Amino acid sequence: MSTDSGRAEVENRSYGPDDGILVANDLRKEFGGLVAVDDLSFAVQEGEILGFIGPNGAGKSTTFNSVTGTYPPTDGTVYFKGEDVTGIPAHEMVKKGMARTFQEFAPLEDRTVVKNIELALAPDELFTLAGVGGESEALATEIAKRVGLGDVLDQTPSELPHAGMLKLELGRAIATQPDVMLVDEPFAGLSGKEVQELSEVMESLRQHGMTLIVVDHNMRGLLNLIDRAFVIQFGSKIAEGDPDEIKNDPKVQEAYLGGDEI
Repeated sequence: MSTDSGRAEVENRSYGPDDGILVANDLRKEFGGLVAVDDLSFAVQEGEILGFIGPNGAGKSTTFNSVTGTYPPTDGTVYFKGEDVTGIPAHEMVKKGMARTFQEFAPLEDRTVVKNIELALAPDELFTLAGVGGESEALATEIAKRVGLGDVLDQTPSELPHAGMLKLELGRAIATQPDVMLVDEPFAGLSGKEVQELSEVMESLRQHGMTLIVVDHNMRGLLNLIDRAFVIQFGSKIAEGDPDEIKNDPKVQEAYLGGDEI
Protein backbone atom coordinates (compact mmCIF):
# COMPACT_ATOMS: atom_id res chain seq x y z
CA MET A 1 0.00 0.00 0.00
CA SER A 2 1.48 3.36 -0.98
CA THR A 3 2.09 6.21 1.42
CA ASP A 4 -0.43 8.36 -0.40
CA SER A 5 -3.24 5.85 0.12
CA GLY A 6 -2.63 5.93 3.89
CA ARG A 7 -2.99 9.68 4.32
CA ALA A 8 -6.11 11.08 5.87
CA GLU A 9 -8.22 12.58 3.12
CA VAL A 10 -11.78 13.40 2.27
CA GLU A 11 -11.76 13.58 -1.51
CA ASN A 12 -13.93 10.89 -3.05
CA ARG A 13 -11.65 9.63 -5.81
CA SER A 14 -12.77 7.18 -8.46
CA TYR A 15 -11.74 3.53 -8.34
CA GLY A 16 -11.59 0.81 -10.96
CA PRO A 17 -11.76 -3.00 -10.83
CA ASP A 18 -8.01 -3.43 -10.34
CA ASP A 19 -7.63 -1.01 -7.43
CA GLY A 20 -8.28 -3.62 -4.73
CA ILE A 21 -9.76 -7.04 -3.99
CA LEU A 22 -13.04 -5.30 -3.13
CA VAL A 23 -13.89 -1.93 -4.69
CA ALA A 24 -16.91 0.34 -4.51
CA ASN A 25 -17.13 3.28 -6.89
CA ASP A 26 -19.72 6.04 -6.44
CA LEU A 27 -21.89 3.70 -4.40
CA ARG A 28 -25.31 5.14 -3.60
CA LYS A 29 -28.29 3.74 -1.74
CA GLU A 30 -31.59 5.56 -1.39
CA PHE A 31 -34.71 4.56 0.52
CA GLY A 32 -37.49 6.68 -0.90
CA GLY A 33 -36.25 10.23 -0.45
CA LEU A 34 -33.57 9.29 2.09
CA VAL A 35 -29.98 9.02 0.87
CA ALA A 36 -28.36 6.45 3.17
CA VAL A 37 -25.11 6.05 1.20
CA ASP A 38 -23.99 9.11 -0.71
CA ASP A 39 -21.76 8.33 -3.73
CA LEU A 40 -19.17 6.51 -1.62
CA SER A 41 -15.95 5.15 -3.12
CA PHE A 42 -13.33 2.94 -1.48
CA ALA A 43 -10.93 0.09 -2.20
CA VAL A 44 -9.91 -2.76 0.10
CA GLN A 45 -6.44 -4.17 -0.47
CA GLU A 46 -5.79 -7.91 -0.43
CA GLY A 47 -4.45 -9.08 2.92
CA GLU A 48 -5.29 -5.97 4.94
CA ILE A 49 -7.55 -5.42 7.89
CA LEU A 50 -9.63 -2.36 7.06
CA GLY A 51 -11.67 -0.64 9.74
CA PHE A 52 -14.89 0.72 8.27
CA ILE A 53 -16.11 2.94 11.02
CA GLY A 54 -18.43 5.77 11.90
CA PRO A 55 -20.90 6.89 14.56
CA ASN A 56 -24.20 5.08 15.02
CA GLY A 57 -26.44 5.78 12.05
CA ALA A 58 -23.52 6.73 9.78
CA GLY A 59 -24.53 4.27 7.05
CA LYS A 60 -21.99 1.51 7.69
CA SER A 61 -24.37 -1.44 7.58
CA THR A 62 -26.30 0.02 4.64
CA THR A 63 -23.05 0.35 2.69
CA PHE A 64 -22.15 -3.28 3.17
CA ASN A 65 -25.66 -4.54 2.68
CA SER A 66 -25.32 -2.93 -0.75
CA VAL A 67 -21.83 -4.33 -1.35
CA THR A 68 -22.62 -7.89 -0.27
CA GLY A 69 -25.88 -8.21 -2.17
CA THR A 70 -28.41 -8.04 0.66
CA TYR A 71 -30.08 -5.43 -1.52
CA PRO A 72 -28.97 -3.75 -4.74
CA PRO A 73 -27.43 -0.28 -4.69
CA THR A 74 -29.38 2.56 -6.23
CA ASP A 75 -26.33 3.57 -8.25
CA GLY A 76 -22.61 2.94 -8.46
CA THR A 77 -20.44 -0.09 -9.11
CA VAL A 78 -19.04 -2.88 -6.93
CA TYR A 79 -16.02 -4.91 -8.06
CA PHE A 80 -14.84 -8.10 -6.38
CA LYS A 81 -11.59 -9.71 -7.49
CA GLY A 82 -11.75 -7.63 -10.66
CA GLU A 83 -15.33 -8.60 -11.58
CA ASP A 84 -18.34 -6.31 -11.67
CA VAL A 85 -20.65 -7.86 -9.04
CA THR A 86 -23.05 -4.93 -8.60
CA GLY A 87 -26.43 -6.17 -7.38
CA ILE A 88 -25.50 -9.87 -7.34
CA PRO A 89 -27.52 -11.63 -4.58
CA ALA A 90 -25.83 -12.37 -1.27
CA HIS A 91 -25.77 -16.16 -1.71
CA GLU A 92 -23.95 -15.74 -5.02
CA MET A 93 -21.43 -13.43 -3.38
CA VAL A 94 -20.71 -16.16 -0.83
CA LYS A 95 -19.93 -18.55 -3.70
CA LYS A 96 -17.55 -15.97 -5.14
CA GLY A 97 -15.62 -15.81 -1.87
CA MET A 98 -17.18 -13.09 0.27
CA ALA A 99 -18.56 -13.83 3.72
CA ARG A 100 -19.99 -11.68 6.48
CA THR A 101 -21.04 -12.01 10.06
CA PHE A 102 -24.20 -10.45 11.48
CA GLN A 103 -25.02 -8.66 14.70
CA GLU A 104 -28.15 -10.80 15.07
CA PHE A 105 -27.00 -14.35 15.65
CA ALA A 106 -28.98 -17.13 13.99
CA PRO A 107 -27.31 -20.45 14.82
CA LEU A 108 -29.24 -23.69 15.01
CA GLU A 109 -29.95 -23.94 18.73
CA ASP A 110 -30.42 -27.72 18.64
CA ARG A 111 -26.95 -28.29 17.13
CA THR A 112 -23.60 -28.16 18.89
CA VAL A 113 -20.91 -25.62 18.10
CA VAL A 114 -19.06 -28.00 15.81
CA LYS A 115 -22.26 -29.09 14.03
CA ASN A 116 -23.25 -25.47 13.40
CA ILE A 117 -19.90 -24.88 11.73
CA GLU A 118 -20.10 -28.19 9.90
CA LEU A 119 -23.47 -27.27 8.43
CA ALA A 120 -21.96 -24.10 6.98
CA LEU A 121 -19.49 -26.35 5.12
CA ALA A 122 -22.29 -28.30 3.47
CA PRO A 123 -23.46 -27.70 -0.12
CA ASP A 124 -26.37 -25.31 -0.69
CA GLU A 125 -28.79 -28.10 -1.48
CA LEU A 126 -28.03 -29.99 1.72
CA PHE A 127 -30.55 -29.02 4.39
CA THR A 128 -29.50 -31.52 7.04
CA LEU A 129 -26.24 -33.08 8.10
CA ALA A 130 -27.35 -36.50 6.89
CA GLY A 131 -24.62 -37.97 4.74
CA VAL A 132 -21.96 -35.50 5.79
CA GLY A 133 -18.97 -37.60 6.73
CA GLY A 134 -16.08 -37.46 9.15
CA GLU A 135 -13.93 -35.30 6.87
CA SER A 136 -16.25 -32.32 7.19
CA GLU A 137 -16.50 -32.78 10.95
CA ALA A 138 -12.72 -32.75 11.21
CA LEU A 139 -12.56 -29.53 9.19
CA ALA A 140 -15.31 -27.96 11.31
CA THR A 141 -13.35 -28.91 14.43
CA GLU A 142 -10.23 -27.23 13.06
CA ILE A 143 -12.21 -24.06 12.29
CA ALA A 144 -13.69 -24.06 15.78
CA LYS A 145 -10.21 -24.34 17.26
CA ARG A 146 -8.97 -21.49 15.07
CA VAL A 147 -11.61 -19.11 16.42
CA GLY A 148 -11.06 -20.16 20.02
CA LEU A 149 -13.94 -22.60 20.47
CA GLY A 150 -11.92 -25.78 20.70
CA ASP A 151 -12.90 -26.34 24.32
CA VAL A 152 -16.66 -26.03 23.75
CA LEU A 153 -17.19 -28.13 20.63
CA ASP A 154 -20.11 -30.06 22.12
CA GLN A 155 -21.90 -27.12 23.73
CA THR A 156 -24.99 -25.63 22.15
CA PRO A 157 -25.13 -21.93 21.20
CA SER A 158 -27.34 -21.12 24.19
CA GLU A 159 -24.53 -22.24 26.49
CA LEU A 160 -22.03 -19.78 25.01
CA PRO A 161 -21.33 -16.30 26.39
CA HIS A 162 -21.73 -13.32 24.06
CA ALA A 163 -18.07 -13.43 23.04
CA GLY A 164 -18.45 -17.15 22.26
CA MET A 165 -21.42 -16.41 20.01
CA LEU A 166 -19.32 -13.88 18.12
CA LYS A 167 -16.63 -16.52 17.64
CA LEU A 168 -19.25 -18.99 16.42
CA GLU A 169 -20.43 -16.40 13.87
CA LEU A 170 -16.82 -16.08 12.70
CA GLY A 171 -16.47 -19.84 12.49
CA ARG A 172 -19.62 -20.24 10.41
CA ALA A 173 -18.44 -17.50 8.05
CA ILE A 174 -14.96 -19.05 7.75
CA ALA A 175 -16.60 -22.36 6.83
CA THR A 176 -17.69 -20.84 3.50
CA GLN A 177 -13.96 -20.49 2.68
CA PRO A 178 -13.99 -16.76 1.93
CA ASP A 179 -11.23 -14.62 0.49
CA VAL A 180 -12.79 -11.54 2.08
CA MET A 181 -14.78 -11.45 5.29
CA LEU A 182 -16.85 -8.58 6.58
CA VAL A 183 -17.14 -8.62 10.38
CA ASP A 184 -20.12 -6.59 11.58
CA GLU A 185 -19.86 -4.89 15.01
CA PRO A 186 -17.63 -7.55 16.60
CA PHE A 187 -16.76 -5.61 19.74
CA ALA A 188 -20.25 -4.60 20.84
CA GLY A 189 -20.80 -5.59 24.47
CA LEU A 190 -17.35 -7.12 24.99
CA SER A 191 -14.93 -6.52 27.85
CA GLY A 192 -11.42 -5.28 27.17
CA LYS A 193 -10.05 -8.80 27.51
CA GLU A 194 -12.65 -10.21 25.12
CA VAL A 195 -11.90 -7.48 22.58
CA GLN A 196 -8.22 -8.48 22.72
CA GLU A 197 -9.03 -12.19 22.30
CA LEU A 198 -11.27 -11.54 19.30
CA SER A 199 -8.68 -9.21 17.79
CA GLU A 200 -6.10 -11.99 18.03
CA VAL A 201 -8.48 -14.35 16.23
CA MET A 202 -8.95 -11.86 13.39
CA GLU A 203 -5.22 -11.19 13.10
CA SER A 204 -4.69 -14.95 12.87
CA LEU A 205 -7.20 -15.14 10.02
CA ARG A 206 -5.29 -12.44 8.18
CA GLN A 207 -2.07 -14.38 8.70
CA HIS A 208 -3.79 -17.34 7.01
CA GLY A 209 -4.46 -15.22 3.91
CA MET A 210 -7.85 -13.67 4.58
CA THR A 211 -8.75 -10.04 3.94
CA LEU A 212 -10.94 -8.53 6.66
CA ILE A 213 -13.22 -5.51 6.80
CA VAL A 214 -14.27 -4.76 10.35
CA VAL A 215 -17.37 -2.59 10.61
CA ASP A 216 -17.82 -0.92 13.98
CA HIS A 217 -18.45 2.36 15.77
CA ASN A 218 -16.08 1.45 18.60
CA MET A 219 -12.98 3.45 17.65
CA ARG A 220 -10.91 2.39 20.63
CA GLY A 221 -11.56 -1.28 20.03
CA LEU A 222 -10.51 -1.08 16.39
CA LEU A 223 -7.46 1.14 16.35
CA ASN A 224 -5.10 -1.52 17.74
CA LEU A 225 -6.27 -4.08 15.17
CA ILE A 226 -6.60 -2.39 11.82
CA ASP A 227 -4.06 -1.32 9.21
CA ARG A 228 -6.21 1.47 7.86
CA ALA A 229 -9.50 3.15 8.65
CA PHE A 230 -12.22 4.49 6.41
CA VAL A 231 -14.57 6.76 8.31
CA ILE A 232 -18.06 7.80 7.20
CA GLN A 233 -20.80 10.01 8.57
CA PHE A 234 -24.28 10.45 7.11
CA GLY A 235 -23.36 8.09 4.28
CA SER A 236 -20.32 10.10 3.16
CA LYS A 237 -16.59 9.68 3.69
CA ILE A 238 -15.06 12.12 6.18
CA ALA A 239 -11.58 10.62 6.63
CA GLU A 240 -9.22 7.84 5.60
CA GLY A 241 -5.81 6.92 6.94
CA ASP A 242 -3.79 4.83 9.35
CA PRO A 243 -4.95 4.55 12.99
CA ASP A 244 -2.80 7.42 14.27
CA GLU A 245 -3.99 9.77 11.54
CA ILE A 246 -7.61 8.89 12.18
CA LYS A 247 -7.27 9.22 15.93
CA ASN A 248 -5.91 12.74 15.55
CA ASP A 249 -8.20 13.87 12.73
CA PRO A 250 -10.35 16.83 13.88
CA LYS A 251 -13.25 15.79 11.63
CA VAL A 252 -13.34 12.34 13.22
CA GLN A 253 -13.09 13.81 16.71
CA GLU A 254 -15.98 16.13 15.93
CA ALA A 255 -18.11 13.30 14.55
CA TYR A 256 -17.54 11.12 17.60
CA LEU A 257 -17.02 13.35 20.56
CA GLY A 258 -17.96 16.88 19.59
CA GLY A 259 -14.32 17.83 19.12
CA ASP A 260 -12.78 16.05 22.11
CA GLU A 261 -9.74 13.89 21.46
CA ILE A 262 -10.35 10.18 21.02
